Amino acid sequence: MRMVRVFVLLCGLGMLLPCAAFCADKNQYFIPLPININTADELTLSRALVGIGPKKAAAIVAFRNQHGPFASPRELTGVKGVGEGTLRRNAGRISVE
Repeated sequence: MRMVRVFVLLCGLGMLLPCAAFCADKNQYFIPLPININTADELTLSRALVGIGPKKAAAIVAFRNQHGPFASPRELTGVKGVGEGTLRRNAGRISVE
């Protein structure tokens, strides 16, 4: 409940950027959205993106390292296991800048 109140307080009362709140092991993490998929690490990708767990996050980073930076979010569909549905669920959460 406390995390929800902090989330509402930060995101609902005038912050210009939306944010995602995560709670793990009693630590709170706030990740500003959208996240840059060209610079985000595996942990950030897996916590901020819907439907992206640690394995897909690792695949995204490996794809980026092999093929270079993403020119658009749509290029994520080149990563095995990431499709149009994942892009739709994460609309507004992904940036390439």
